[in-house]
Amino acid sequence: MTISNNQLRKMKSASRLYAVQALFQMEATGQTVDSIMREFETHRFGAVYEGDEMQEGDPDSFRAIMEMAVNEQASIDQMTDRALVANWPIGRIDPTLRALFRAAGAELLARSTPPKVVIVEYVDVAKAFFPETKEPKFVNAVLDHMAHEARPEAF
Repeated sequence: MTISNNQLRKMKSASRLYAVQALFQMEATGQTVDSIMREFETHRFGAVYEGDEMQEGDPDSFRAIMEMAVNEQASIDQMTDRALVANWPIGRIDPTLRALFRAAGAELLARSTPPKVVIVEYVDVAKAFFPETKEPKFVNAVLDHMAHEARPEAF
């Protein structure tokens, strides 16, 4: 089966959402990255919940985000801390946002996706988790700061 470029983009977008969910779940449950990745690839990608079919994810993109987020968590968290207001270290923010910043930070460090695409994609993820709130604007501002630090040559 051939996958169109549009379908691949949708799968990569879904993989970003799944990575945020998986990173959140890892932090909440203490599961290993390998067990989480297996669970998501086996049971979440394309799953049907209450009659709604979830988008199929791109396993390669998902694994790359997860592995980079876990392996580079300390440097990603430090970069996130520098982007946050001094009174709000990463440990004090919502765990979903923390997972989002780790996934986005992984993509920024990987350097395989343009920073502006990373920002737009993760702002969309924030909108999925926080519809009709100010969090997506907050995410945009933090990710913009992180992108300038991680990839200054791209701006």
